Amino acid sequence: MAITNRKVGEHAFLRGLYEDGFFPDHVVDKGREILLRLCERIEAESPAGLPELYVLTHAATEEFNLLEAEFEAAGSEIETMAREEIGGDFRFVATAYGFPDADPEELIATREW
Repeated sequence: MAITNRKVGEHAFLRGLYEDGFFPDHVVDKGREILLRLCERIEAESPAGLPELYVLTHAATEEFNLLEAEFEAAGSEIETMAREEIGGDFRFVATAYGFPDADPEELIATREW
C-alpha cells in the first residue's frame, strides 16, 4: 500500500541514526520499514481515537524490541540517542495523522529499550 499522507511521504525517518556511523544502515533500514508499515496500518485502519492508535504504535514498538538484537549483533544498540530518534518519529507519525495530543510515552509504552 502506498502512503498517501504527504507529510509522511516527505519525512526522513530515523535521519539521525543514518547520520551516525554507530548505527548500521542495514539495521536502521529495518527500523524505517517498521515506521512505514505503522503509517500504512494507520491509513488502512483509520483509528478513531488514541486507544486505537496506541494499539498500532505498541505493535510497531514491539517490532523495534525485536530489532534490538540485530543492532547488538551489528555492534550497536538502541541507546539514548536512538531512543530519542525513534520516539520522535513515533510522535511525528501521531501528529501527522491527526493525533497531536498523543502521549509520547504511551506511543512507545511497550518498549524494552
